[in-house]
Amino acid sequence: MRDTILILNGPNLNLLGQREPHIYGHETLADVEARCRTLAATFGLAIDFHQSNAEHQLIDWIHAYRVGSAGIVINPGAYTHTSIAILDALNACEVPIIECHISNVHRREAFRHHSYVSLAATAVMAGFGTQGYELAVRHIAHLRGAR
Repeated sequence: MRDTILILNGPNLNLLGQREPHIYGHETLADVEARCRTLAATFGLAIDFHQSNAEHQLIDWIHAYRVGSAGIVINPGAYTHTSIAILDALNACEVPIIECHISNVHRREAFRHHSYVSLAATAVMAGFGTQGYELAVRHIAHLRGAR
């Protein structure tokens, strides 16, 4: 697990490519996963990629990777703005945490401007589209000293 990055996706991201494409684009989550796997392999890293609409499932995956993994990339979706439980799980982590948002949440509704997850994040990606996931993978590889 030392060479594995956990990539988590929260509620409604299973609809990526279908839901509000004017905001989130036309790529699917499977497209994002494939690109992340290909990129990670160039750094000698693996990806464990998941999506759930259930808060408890995201927390269980965080617990499983909180120690000994290469890091965690999380797009918590709407849980960004509401979940103290996910924040608590991330605060228990001993690995880098990259918060990733497809849209620039700061250009959207005011309620999206606050992130509980950011309080635990090593770095935050927002507004890079789905490319933000790849930037997050690159950053974890950089933190590990990969070239």
